[in-house]
Amino acid sequence: MKTLYLECAMGAAGDMLMGALYELCPEKERFLAEMNQLLPGVFLEAEPVLRQGIAGTHMRVRIHGQEEGHGHSHEHEHDHSHGHEHDHGHGHGHDHGHEHRSLEDIETLIDGFPLPESVRERAKRVYGRIAQAESQAHGVSVGEVHFHEVGAMDAVMDVTGVCLLMDLLSPEAVAASPVTVGSGTVHTAHGLLPVPAPATARLLTGIPVAAGDIACELCTPTGAALLREFSEDFGPMPAGVLLDCGHGCGTKDFPRANCLRAFLLETEGSSGGPNDLVTELKANLDDMTGEALGFAMERLLEAGALDVSFLPLQMKKNRPGVLLTCLCRPAEADALARELLRYTSTFGVRRTDCPRYALTPECRTVPTELGALPCKTGSGFGLTKRKAEYEPLAEAARARNIPLESALRALLRGIEENHGGDCQEASQKGENICEK
Repeated sequence: MKTLYLECAMGAAGDMLMGALYELCPEKERFLAEMNQLLPGVFLEAEPVLRQGIAGTHMRVRIHGQEEGHGHSHEHEHDHSHGHEHDHGHGHGHDHGHEHRSLEDIETLIDGFPLPESVRERAKRVYGRIAQAESQAHGVSVGEVHFHEVGAMDAVMDVTGVCLLMDLLSPEAVAASPVTVGSGTVHTAHGLLPVPAPATARLLTGIPVAAGDIACELCTPTGAALLREFSEDFGPMPAGVLLDCGHGCGTKDFPRANCLRAFLLETEGSSGGPNDLVTELKANLDDMTGEALGFAMERLLEAGALDVSFLPLQMKKNRPGVLLTCLCRPAEADALARELLRYTSTFGVRRTDCPRYALTPECRTVPTELGALPCKTGSGFGLTKRKAEYEPLAEAARARNIPLESALRALLRGIEENHGGDCQEASQKGENICEK
């Protein structure tokens, strides 16, 4: 199994992640060509650099011929609320008379990029994570979080570039080391804030971190959001055959090499054994109403649970009860256990770490007579499965006033036309609509 491992001993930032992945990419010219057609006047170039004697790549973004935010430690941070931006290491201010873009503006911009839909969706999800974290950190609504016009273009290139490189590399698994966040304080338009910045800390909740011995902001909100989006686990490097290594460098010199390393490994997952690790959190409950259980499920899913389920139990004193099971990533288990204790009546939560056999998921768009519809694909262990995404399917059915089964059949026909004629129709829920 092809595994990507990200070593974040010197933190993480968008330009560093992009530089490390760029060095691993076999289609470098194609990547730069696609990135440089996205935004008029915005140009991305890969610059070879040395950091403490280590050769790496710094991804430089120029906007109308000028590099935005030169002098940053790592990258160019642009998130702010109430019209204030975070400097995150700026040596200078920006003209706050510039236009600012909302999250909705950024999402509309990304929707217009001539890139695969899966890349656009990942980029929008990363931005959504940043906006949500900024919203919580500064006590404003997501709609009040804005991005400085020039800075936003720079960050869009960082985020989109990482998402496109991940798509080109297509690793079957992504893991990362514990994240070094730095220490000290950072100057922002909100004032002097501690490191990690409040939004960064929110994004890293549940992920192992360390301060390190560098008094600087090493992990930025953009870097944290990208790690949260792509990395499935945080811990030591998995055993495997090393295929390649890439170095993505920040702009500042430190006593140790200011770079993020990306390792491409052939790991043991290819042998057909378990290739993933998830955690089950469980609790027996016999004194909660159905409404309270439903509310707890909603809160756990909002907090990042992969799945939440209930099973009926017969408990002591002949009381009927339920077994609540919360499925999550190991790195998020502690945070979700606290949420489970918060929103249920239990006094204890059981934890089991479970190796599992997991297909590699991917979302693709299928042309159909109803328009383009997303289709979730899972591949691995010699098979491929495709599954309808319920909400877009239901929306298409509502818009045309047709039954859900009719929309599902239209999707099946689209799959057959684009993927061959060996699809099998499944239930109305679209639970397993195609299998090779």
